[in-house]
Amino acid sequence: MSLSQFACTYATLILHDEDISITSDKIATLVKAANVTVESYWPSLFAKLAEKRNVGDLIMNIGAGDGAAPVAVASSGPAAGGAAAAAAPAVEEKKEEAPESDDDMGFSLFD
Repeated sequence: MSLSQFACTYATLILHDEDISITSDKIATLVKAANVTVESYWPSLFAKLAEKRNVGDLIMNIGAGDGAAPVAVASSGPAAGGAAAAAAPAVEEKKEEAPESDDDMGFSLFD
C-alpha cells in the first residue's frame, strides 16, 4: 500500500469510529490535517467504498477468507475402507501437565 492509501484508510477508520458520515471531503480534510499529500482520486474512492460497504463489517472480516480450497486426503487402503478411515478425524489425547512448583526447581523464595 502507498502512503496515500494508508492515509485514506486511517481517515476512513477515524470517521467510522466517530460515527461521522464518510465523504470524500471529510477524508481529504483529515488527510490534509495530517500533512499528507494524496492524489485527488483517493478520498473519493474510499468514500465510494464506504458508501457501498459497511466499514464495521470490513473491520470484523479482515482476516476471513471466503473460499478455502478443500484439502485432498490420500489414502493407502482400499477405496471404500481407506476413504472412511481418512474421513474420520484423528482424536488426539490431551495430556495435562502438572504445573511445576518452586520446590521442583531446587529453589524457593526463602532459601
